[in-house]
Amino acid sequence: MMKSVDEHRSQGPSTVNCMIITVSDTRTQETDAGGSLIQTILEAGGFNVVKYVIVQDDYEGIRELIHEASGTTEVEAIILTGGTGISPRDTTYEAVSSLLDKTLPGFGEIFRYLSYTEDIGAAAILSRAIAGTVNSTAVFSIPGSTGAVRLAMEKIIVPELRHVMREIYKSE
Repeated sequence: MMKSVDEHRSQGPSTVNCMIITVSDTRTQETDAGGSLIQTILEAGGFNVVKYVIVQDDYEGIRELIHEASGTTEVEAIILTGGTGISPRDTTYEAVSSLLDKTLPGFGEIFRYLSYTEDIGAAAILSRAIAGTVNSTAVFSIPGSTGAVRLAMEKIIVPELRHVMREIYKSE
């Protein structure tokens, strides 16, 4: 007998149009290992990358990009990487959280748990990974290290993205 969660996953869309936003004051397309890894993992999972941008770690700039993308039908999911720490310059968490209509607290909780148990130990408390929805767009914000990107993408986002989109579409 199929579990309801498996049934829900199977009812999700066959693909999702994604936007990647790398938040960094120093990275370029050539040096952005995290954003490039997100693209590789998404495409391997059967998802479409329709936009990929690098933006300065600037609260208003991040908000504007998310707001603009979430107002279109072209982008169904946004994955941000970088700017999730606690330094004075890190504003991604504040920008993303200020826009969310609904939050997915379990995303950050599970990400930090997996980071703690599989990767970086107690340093996981410094991560401010967050997810939720803006309009009908799924938004995931993860740290910029390639280890964090791989963990979030392979263990959480790719396995659940179709399920998340099913739930968003179901409510429309």
